[in-house]
Amino acid sequence: MRRILLVIAFLALSVLRMCAAPDDNFYIFLCFGQSNMEGAARPEPQDLEGVDDRFQMMAAVDDAQRGRKMGEWYKALPPLCRENTGLTPVDYFGRTLTENLPKNVRVGVITVAIGGIHIQGFLNDSIKAYVKRAPGWMKPMLAAYNNNPYERLVSLAKKAQQQGVIKGVLMHQGESNTGDPKWAGMVQLVYDNLLGDLQLKPEEVPLLVGEVVQANGEGLCVAMNKQINELPQTLHTSQVISSKGCSNGPDRLHFDAAGYRELGRRYGERMLELMGYAVKKPFDVPADAVTASTTVPGNEFPKIDSERRGYFRINAPEAHRVQVDICGKKYDMRRDENGLWCAVTDPLVVGFHYYFILVDGVAVVDPATDTFFGCNRLAGGIEVPEGPEGDYYRPQQGVPHGQVRSIYYYAQSTGEWRHAMVYTPALYEQKKMQKKRFPVLYLQHGMGEDETGWSKQGHMQHIMDNAIAAGEAEPMIVVMESGDIKAPFRGGDNRAGFSEYGASFYKVMMNDLIPYIDANFRTLADREHRAMAGLSWGGHQTFDLVLNHIDTFAWMGAFSGAIFGLDVQKSYDGIFRDAEAFNKQIHCLFLSCGSEENFGTGKLADDLRKAGIKVDYQVSEGTHHEWLTWRRGLKAFLPKLFRK
Repeated sequence: MRRILLVIAFLALSVLRMCAAPDDNFYIFLCFGQSNMEGAARPEPQDLEGVDDRFQMMAAVDDAQRGRKMGEWYKALPPLCRENTGLTPVDYFGRTLTENLPKNVRVGVITVAIGGIHIQGFLNDSIKAYVKRAPGWMKPMLAAYNNNPYERLVSLAKKAQQQGVIKGVLMHQGESNTGDPKWAGMVQLVYDNLLGDLQLKPEEVPLLVGEVVQANGEGLCVAMNKQINELPQTLHTSQVISSKGCSNGPDRLHFDAAGYRELGRRYGERMLELMGYAVKKPFDVPADAVTASTTVPGNEFPKIDSERRGYFRINAPEAHRVQVDICGKKYDMRRDENGLWCAVTDPLVVGFHYYFILVDGVAVVDPATDTFFGCNRLAGGIEVPEGPEGDYYRPQQGVPHGQVRSIYYYAQSTGEWRHAMVYTPALYEQKKMQKKRFPVLYLQHGMGEDETGWSKQGHMQHIMDNAIAAGEAEPMIVVMESGDIKAPFRGGDNRAGFSEYGASFYKVMMNDLIPYIDANFRTLADREHRAMAGLSWGGHQTFDLVLNHIDTFAWMGAFSGAIFGLDVQKSYDGIFRDAEAFNKQIHCLFLSCGSEENFGTGKLADDLRKAGIKVDYQVSEGTHHEWLTWRRGLKAFLPKLFRK
């Protein structure tokens, strides 16, 4: 009896499932055509990632390689048409929809396409004759659809209607009918047959038709676009999707992967507009977006909006793929019909960011941005502004301004001319102060940057001017040198006290740079008035130089210092073992870091304190290994300097 009841319950549940109403939030789209709808480009890694689970495809044929069965739904990973086909506009059509539709809406696609097929191949009254005269290479593709691609599309569509609602039809066909005056009429007949067989209303199910490859007017079938653009005169519910600017392969017949992506996005954006959904495009820039302070004057972009999103544009009409790379995160740029590429980022954290434009995989500097030496080369940069809390590193009216000088000096140690930047405070130039001498801070940048970093990216001169004017810092000279760490790190022993990377700078600093500064600037040339600090690897160099030459410096600081392998008992000839002597000689040992980075600065401070060393340790809340952390570090360090 129990077994009978279970059978009855199972049958009842099955009937309920069969009778369940279709999900109004499952939008289904029918896609048909020839080789460009089938997909002629090999999917690239980016095409196999980031597909939303809400984007599904119903297999139109069995695909043993991927375990797909005809008539079943699967996550829409390419290929969407058949085994051994490629990327298609449908891939990015679906992605565009899922990115813009409400999260409770799913998208399903059914793709039936055959390379080289005429529009007659989708008409029931001509398919048998068409199959008979089809070339040999096409016959296996026709056979995959049981020699009736239209019937396969309809049968699968009817099955899909049990689960969702058909919202539109996508077509890309015409290359094989170029110049055929009957083409538009036959397209209407296919569309009308679909509506009739599936009981659909034309005003609810538009037909989207894509143009063929243009190749700057040299596409093999580009003449067909005139007929495609005239289709709405015959079929009023049709919408034409422009292929202008969509890149193509060398055959000038098929789009390449980038072309399929762009064409697919255009299909998707048009469908969203027809369904009444707002579409946010990278070409659309909000009114509150302002030109970034790092943009070269005369250019409008890059821009930053009130949500701290970055907007980038670059003209590259011959490029196939363009991206913006900001601190390692890459954003695909969209190309418009004239070769202008645009992108919008996620909200960016405040502060300075290096970035590059990747043009077909090659990293270049955005010609619209100022250049900054970082990442071991000239780079683009964008400043995401803070609020008033960032005024300490901005020039202020009513504050006396010092100067940043570019100097060259000859280093006898290495037999070469070298370059350095030197900041002198506003007092330095005043006539009544011509006999006044000033203490000196030697300030180093990080790995892969150069001597211009602190004044360009770090705004050191504004920090100095504002701090001096507010009485928070003694007027001082600041010297910035390359430190021989512009080139990439190539290995070697770089434990604290055993450095190889940048160690060539050490003898230059002691034998050439310090003597040159003392001889050519009005300095207080003694250890009590000489300090050194640096960020990241510049902090490492500070430890190496100061702790090996404690008779030369009395103040030291490291902002996110790359100080690894330091043994409090052994490093630097055991200088930390006698804490009392060290604390008398070094008047301030300052350490700082960002709360979001993991450079071990906190542990270093704890280890030194346990050894009895006086350490001033501060944390920049909410920042990473970045210039905002280091600006804050310098600001906090200055009040400690040259004051006992």
